[in-house]
Amino acid sequence: MLSPDERREIEKELSRYPTRQAVCIDAMRIVQRHRGWVSDESLADIAELLGMSRHELDSVATFYNLIFRKKVGRHVIFVCDSVSCWVMGYERLYRALSERLGIAFGETTPDGRFTLLPIVCLGACDRAPAMMVDGTLHGNLDPDRIDPILERYE
Repeated sequence: MLSPDERREIEKELSRYPTRQAVCIDAMRIVQRHRGWVSDESLADIAELLGMSRHELDSVATFYNLIFRKKVGRHVIFVCDSVSCWVMGYERLYRALSERLGIAFGETTPDGRFTLLPIVCLGACDRAPAMMVDGTLHGNLDPDRIDPILERYE
């Protein structure tokens, strides 16, 4: 069930769009901001509010890689795997992160602190290889720079 705050925020967004369905990504982002992810139950509630089927909304959610359909850690690390990052050391960066955290892509550390995910492009080719943690971009990375960055995120 959507909370009163979630419902209020979604309904506020409705005035900004020509149709209820056009609010679907914003609605999922609102729920995700409150809960950390979008559960099946939340998805069903959003679909009902917007006059969409669960299937339609789930299709949008699974296409848009910034909507989390399963629980994630307190901090989400996106590692850019674009051509520029690949050429500039993506594999070393991913290997170091994976070893440091003890997880692979799509996994969350046992303490729930970090989730590690690939992303096609962060738009930081001039700072490759790059990663983003909770919306903060970190570029020109090498394995030695990882620990000081991760220490910032409790």
